[in-house]
Amino acid sequence: MDIRRRNNVSVTGRADGPVLLLAHGFGCDQNMWRLVAPTLAKSYRVVLFDYVGSGRADPSAWDERRYSSLEGYALDVLEVCDELDLRDVTFVGHSVSAMVGVLAAAKAPQRISRLVMVAPSPRYIDDDCYRGGFSAEDIDELLESLESNYLGWSAAMAPVIMGNADRPELGQELTTSFCATDPDMARVFARTTFLSDSRQDLKTVTVPTLILECKQDMIAPRVVGAYVRDGIPGSRLVTLEATGHCPQLSAPQATTSAISEFIGTSR
Repeated sequence: MDIRRRNNVSVTGRADGPVLLLAHGFGCDQNMWRLVAPTLAKSYRVVLFDYVGSGRADPSAWDERRYSSLEGYALDVLEVCDELDLRDVTFVGHSVSAMVGVLAAAKAPQRISRLVMVAPSPRYIDDDCYRGGFSAEDIDELLESLESNYLGWSAAMAPVIMGNADRPELGQELTTSFCATDPDMARVFARTTFLSDSRQDLKTVTVPTLILECKQDMIAPRVVGAYVRDGIPGSRLVTLEATGHCPQLSAPQATTSAISEFIGTSR
């Protein structure tokens, strides 16, 4: 299979620069990086892709069984790395992709040497002493609404997820991205995302790790960022002067600066 076509892979930036692999979250595609990629490309080799089931990836490659677990998305990452023979990669994963990166790094340490986790959450559902931000009933209701009326759910939820009510164009952009996703594929990715529990996987991380959180984020509240930091020895937690769940769109300069500083100090 042509992996580059399957995952709509694009490569920009310095051919001899350190490699950044940017991975989008649920309901999105590589266009979510459009405000940070050009700046990063001045210093790095920037690799962008879409997961199968998202963006302009080849829909004929969709396999519901494979993509019903985060491991399926991690396989996409590793197959892109193998296809391009990427090494010493800094994996930048947004939202659920942060945990996909954890899985990929554990499977291929020869490929991935650093992690940047943007608004990560290892589990969205509260559990005993753990606070993920949602009750089980909240997630059941979210998934039921998504599955019964995906377009309506997207229009209602995207602006809430994005935050920044004073900048409605950001919420509209996320709505458009959600609505462009095939509803059946989105349903699978949503269940995979919101029902996942990757807390134990944090213990497998042995590479330098940066955790980026926003000062206000309804999807990944700050208590989750602290949990991820405590779960990955030696990791660094940075709170961006940003709100919402997508700082690469709402605060691109701060996001870019934090990534560049991390790479510079961890090499």
